[in-house]
Amino acid sequence: MIKTKAPAEDIVTAYKEFYQDAAFTHYSDKPIDLKQVVNTNKALVHVDCFEGKVLVTSAIDNLLKGAVGQAVQNMNLMFGIDETAGLRLKASAF
Repeated sequence: MIKTKAPAEDIVTAYKEFYQDAAFTHYSDKPIDLKQVVNTNKALVHVDCFEGKVLVTSAIDNLLKGAVGQAVQNMNLMFGIDETAGLRLKASAF
């Protein structure tokens, strides 16, 4: 947890603005459930504020958003391909 005097609304707005153009990272207004990221390349971020303290939680699928997804995303960028190419597909083995 991080201590702050900033209003909760300002913190949430800052996170939403920071991630608004991110291809795979999204701010969640509700607490995160792992089912929201399983078999996806998504990363979800959520902020809770309690009595001047900020708790930031995030969730990813460590296989797709982890090493494999990151490798494909980096390869796409290196070859000038849209960074989302091949990463919005749903895994068929699960």
